[in-house]
Formats: sequence, C-alpha cells, structure tokens
Amino acid sequence: MIALVSVWALFGLTLKPAFGPMIVCYLIYMAGGLVAVSVASDLGAAAMYMAVSGFLVVTAIFYAAVIAETPQRLTVIRSAYVASATIVALIGILGYFGAIPGASLFTLYDRAKGTFQDPNVFGPFLVLPTAFLFHDILNRPLSKNFLSIALALLLCFGIFLSFSRAAWGLLAFTGLGLYAIAFINGRSPARRARLVGLALLGVLLLALMFAAALSSETIAAMFEERAKLVQTYDGSRLGRFARHAIGFQMVMERPLGLGPLEFRNYFPEDEHNSYLKAFTSYGWLGGVAYFVLVCWTLKRLFPLVFQPRPWAAFSQCVFIVLFGHAIIAVVIDTDHWRHMYLLIGLAWGLIAAEQRERTRLNRGKFVHRVTSRLAKPARSG
Repeated sequence: MIALVSVWALFGLTLKPAFGPMIVCYLIYMAGGLVAVSVASDLGAAAMYMAVSGFLVVTAIFYAAVIAETPQRLTVIRSAYVASATIVALIGILGYFGAIPGASLFTLYDRAKGTFQDPNVFGPFLVLPTAFLFHDILNRPLSKNFLSIALALLLCFGIFLSFSRAAWGLLAFTGLGLYAIAFINGRSPARRARLVGLALLGVLLLALMFAAALSSETIAAMFEERAKLVQTYDGSRLGRFARHAIGFQMVMERPLGLGPLEFRNYFPEDEHNSYLKAFTSYGWLGGVAYFVLVCWTLKRLFPLVFQPRPWAAFSQCVFIVLFGHAIIAVVIDTDHWRHMYLLIGLAWGLIAAEQRERTRLNRGKFVHRVTSRLAKPARSG
C-alpha cells in the first residue's frame, strides 16, 4: 500500500476540496495522538502505534482521492473485496472445522478468525461485502442472483462462526437497513411484493443454515454462551461497562489523554470503546476530532442514499455499514481496523463524486438557460 500510494502520488493523485473535512479531522486527530505520545510510559510502543495510525489515515485519504477522481473504480474495489472476503471466510470456516492443515492458526478461543488476529475483526470485515451481495439480491432478478446468494450464505456462515456479538448485530443492522432502503425506493406494489417474498426466502435459508450449524453440540454450546447480551466480563466490577465509565472520568482530568496503549496499564483489558479510545490515546483534541469526523461523515453521506446516481448502490451499502460500525464502536475498539478506514475513505470519495456531479448538472442547467434565452426571437417594435 505504501508503494501504491507513493507511485500514485507521483503520477496524478489529487486531493479534492470536497473531502477536505476528512483530511482536517484526521490531521487534528493525529496531532492529538502525537502530543499524547509524550505522556506514555513506553515511548517506543506509543510511537509505533501512532505510526500505524498515520499509515491508516493515509490509506483513507488515498481511497477518497481515487474514488473522487473516477467513481467507476468502486466496481474494482467491490470485486476485490468480495473475492478476498470469500477466501478469508472459507479459510475461517475450514479452519474452524479442522479441515485444512494448521487449522489452529485460523481459530481463537474456539471461534473462527480466518487470517485475522481476532474473531471480533474477522466478523465485521465480512459485513461490507455481504452488504454488496444483499443489495444485488434485493435489486436484481432472482435468475441472476444464484452466485450472490451462495456467496452471501458463505459469508454469513463465516460471520456466525466468529461468534462475535458485534458482528452479528452489525450483520442484522445492515440487512434490515438495506431492506428498508429497497422497500422505500421500490414504490410499485409488484416490487414491494417481490421484496416481501425475498425476505421470507432469506429468513428461511438463514434459518436452515443456522439449524444445520446448531445440530453440532460444540457450535450449539458456543452459541448459547455467546448469545447472552451481557457476558461476565461485561458487567463485572471492572468489566467492560465499568471501565468505560471510569475511563471517561479519567480523561476528564487529562487533556492530553493517557497515551497510546496506556489504558491497559490501569485495567485488566483495553478500552473496547472507540470513542473512549480516541480520548485516552489521542487526548481531548483527537477525541473530539474523531467524534466530529464520524458524525460529519454520516451526515454528508446520508443524502446520497436516495440520490439516483450510478454509484447509489455503493452509497447505500457504505452508509449502512459505516453507521453500524459507529454504533458497535461503543462496545468495541475499531481504531486500527483497516476496513474502517476503507469505509471512511469510500464515504468521502462518494461525497466528493456527488459534489462534482452536482456541479456538472448545475453548469449544464446554466448553459441551457443561457442558450434558451439567446434562441428566443427578438420582440418587434
């Protein structure tokens, strides 16, 4: 990625004013983090953490730039993402069932993690490509959707075997959100009747898949354990929720934050809250910048969901999945999730593409009005 960004920067990568807010927010975010490094106990580890953050910020800007310049590149990104997610999900599933050599490398705590370090990242990573497939199924004839249905079921099974409650919730939120958008846009009775039929078919297929999976005692036992809304480590004395409350109280007294990777020195585990993580690792400056960036991105992207554009499908999928990530960020740490930066970059690339399209349409309307007036015959007398 570093080589790709460097070469592209030398041969035509341009930054558009339309995604300037993203760049400004990220610069403030990084500035807060660099200042927070000074209060960290392990300067080397903190500096490396910020170097990774800087790299990921650059990737987000890169995605926004290439999409803003040529929105058609979204198709390439979609195809590559679906293909990679299919491979990763297949590795995770086969690893979970011990069907490939070195299967233990692809599981953690009896949960599928594929090629990721954590099942809680593996699961959410699969949601955006699943959203692309869901969108195809909802908006294309059924005869053209057999491959999409098969791949969607594969990815859903991978998400299920991650046993990540955040990923399960994110998948459900994404499916319901895309269905609601399709139902709103499909105003004809025939189209809405088709959507109802697809919903029933989808629920049936998922129910059959889960029933088959739960016939395994191992999977059923893990599902029963993970399906609890509040786990022991969530509600205990220094559990996840208690750490959130204490953590926010701590950062109220520390404008520079605690420093990257310092929270774990005070508590048994990390923050598991992206907004708290922004304040502890990037200080007040970075915490506010991150919150503003997320809210600003969603606000600017939402109107595109209902715009009749060639990239409308991408706007809908990216908005719903990004919105879902903003919600689960309350109970999980998404700070160094690479696909989170991809989502932010795609969102601002779409925002910039929409602004350029509106400028083109307004210019066309202006030219049409001028030529129409010039074409009118002069009044006599």
